[in-house]
Amino acid sequence: MDIMSDGPVLVLSGDLDVRSTMEVRTAVRDLLLSYDEVAIDLSGVESADVTALRVLAAATVQAVRDGHHLTLRQPSPAVRRMLHLSHLARIVEVTPAEGVG
Repeated sequence: MDIMSDGPVLVLSGDLDVRSTMEVRTAVRDLLLSYDEVAIDLSGVESADVTALRVLAAATVQAVRDGHHLTLRQPSPAVRRMLHLSHLARIVEVTPAEGVG
């Protein structure tokens, strides 16, 4: 998993799975400390497991509680499918690339 930030956008690429959850959680938290609106670009994520997607859902809920806004940008069809199968699509907001930044 590669993690890069570009202003208020966190760009993830590779496999988003349980092994990367701590790094992703920390990166999201750090961006939300600096920006009110944060987007997580998932266009480079090839696959994701439910554990990692739960981290993104929990970050979304916490962001709202703290008065911030977190969106997921351009998930692949496989990642989108996992969001729907896990019912996490009800919690997260998915936007096209133009959403933030």
